[in-house]
Amino acid sequence: MRGAPTARQLRFGIELRKLRERAGLSATEVGRLLGVRQAQISNMEAARFGVSPERIRTLAHHYSCTDAALVDALVDMATRRPRGWWEEYRDILPAALLDLAELDHYGRALRTGHTSHIPGLLQIPEHAREIFRNTVPAYAPPEIEHRVSHRIKRQAVLYQDDPTPYRAIIHEAALRMQFGGPAVQKRQLEHLLAMSERAHITVRVIPYAAGAYPGAGQAIYYVHGPVPQLDTVQLDQSHGPKLIDAEAELNVYRHVLDRMEAIALTPDASREFIHDIAHSL
Repeated sequence: MRGAPTARQLRFGIELRKLRERAGLSATEVGRLLGVRQAQISNMEAARFGVSPERIRTLAHHYSCTDAALVDALVDMATRRPRGWWEEYRDILPAALLDLAELDHYGRALRTGHTSHIPGLLQIPEHAREIFRNTVPAYAPPEIEHRVSHRIKRQAVLYQDDPTPYRAIIHEAALRMQFGGPAVQKRQLEHLLAMSERAHITVRVIPYAAGAYPGAGQAIYYVHGPVPQLDTVQLDQSHGPKLIDAEAELNVYRHVLDRMEAIALTPDASREFIHDIAHSL
């Protein structure tokens, strides 16, 4: 039995439960079909136990699930993987931050919208450090450094041999927030420009002149899974990241990001906009 399932493992169990409920079967009925106790089905759906690929396909058959792509994705999620780099922070940082790094690692594409901060995957260490210095309650210096190093290591998904496609929508307000002063902000904007030149990264700016738009009140981080049913949204909150995976909510945040992109400048115009702000510092 697992001690503390990760968000990815919990999500796997949730998806198994959704399939069972759509089939109109109770955990007791599924237990009878498999020749096991109802508690074992409940433990699988709560991610307390691992599930073999063969059992996943057997369950899919009993649930009359004909979505082969979804079943294959669930099998892939259940396959035992080596421990990720984020596990070195297991007793140092909140589990939610480890879950976020795991989400980055397995995401097929990443999409984000920010109003007051440069997205974490595009931050330089000095910028990130200044953000972590201004929290309530305040972090101790060692925790600040752990959070900075964790954030920078998350950025590996953008530098690997097969980098993850990344689309960022950033409001002008975030470009003008001088975390660490003008010199740090200038280096941050220069880094943002350099990253925007990479083929797999798209950066688009929403200027003040665009006026009101959906999603202006929060940072949205959308992680595309191997199939749309396994997408996830992460929202920043004062007490830590919140992960959302309900289908209706995913549709809302997809629409919000689409609306943000619709009013944002083009990638080329965005680079020119960022360059002008950096040049003025």
